[in-house]
Amino acid sequence: MNDLSEIVDALENKVSKLLHRYEKLKHQNKQLAEENEQLKAEDERLQREILSWQEQCSSLQMANSMLGSNQYKKDTKLKINALIRELDECIVQLSE
Repeated sequence: MNDLSEIVDALENKVSKLLHRYEKLKHQNKQLAEENEQLKAEDERLQREILSWQEQCSSLQMANSMLGSNQYKKDTKLKINALIRELDECIVQLSE
């Protein structure tokens, strides 16, 4: 009978340790999920910031080319032609 109580005590001890470990891992998982959400939000913010900087860079390049810089004249002409084509497409769609 003594062996049986020792086995039960050992089993209870193991179950208690497993429950403690489960709760600890559950808490850790929750923390990691929160951190993951924060990192996703930060990533989205940084992606928006990158797009903003790219737009500013493009605007500055265009402004620079309009000021007479030979380096960007070709790019500016291509951009203007693309904008004109877009406008023409819009006009065609509106006239239909």
